[in-house]
Amino acid sequence: MFGATSFALAFSLSMDSFAAALGRGAARKRPGFNEAFRVGVIFGGCQLLMSVIGWAVGVSFAGLVQHFDHWIAFTLLAIIGGSMIRNAIAGEADDDAAAKRSGWLSLLTTGVATSIDASAVGVGLAMADVNIAATATLVGFVTFLMGFGGVMLGHAAGPLLGRKAELIGGLGLIGIGTKILVEHTLF
Repeated sequence: MFGATSFALAFSLSMDSFAAALGRGAARKRPGFNEAFRVGVIFGGCQLLMSVIGWAVGVSFAGLVQHFDHWIAFTLLAIIGGSMIRNAIAGEADDDAAAKRSGWLSLLTTGVATSIDASAVGVGLAMADVNIAATATLVGFVTFLMGFGGVMLGHAAGPLLGRKAELIGGLGLIGIGTKILVEHTLF
C-alpha cells in the first residue's frame, strides 16, 4: 500500500490536526516558528503513536477476521470520514477551546483528540498488510508539516480553510476505504 495511497492516507489523517493548528494560529497575534514547531511535533507524534497502537490492536485480531477484514477497514474509514464531513458541515471543532489555549497539556489533549481517528485507521491497516513503521512515520511526518504550516497560515487564513480542510480529509478517508473494499472484492 505504500505509495500514492499512503500519502493520501497521511494527508487525510492530518486534516483534523491541520484544522486545529489553523485555529491555534488564528488565536495568536503573531504565531512564531517555535509555536508552529511545537504544534507540529505534538500533533505528528500523536498521529504516529495512535496509528501504531491501532495497528497493534488490529494485528492481535487479524486471524479471526481475515475473510471480512476489507469490510471492517471500509466501515471504520467511512465512519471516521463521515464524522469529519459532518463536523465540517456543522462547523464543529474537535476541541476548539483547547486549540486556542497555549499550554502543553491543552496542546497534548488536542493532539490526542485529533489522533483518535488514526488509531481506528491503524486497525484497518493491520488488515491491509502494510509496513506499519513506514506508514506511521509518513503519517506522523505529514501531520507535523500540516500542523506546522497550519499554525503559520492560521493567522491569515484559519477562518476560511478550517472547515474545508476537515471536509477534504473526510472525503479522502472514505475514498481510501472504498479503494480497499473494491480491491478485495473485485480482484
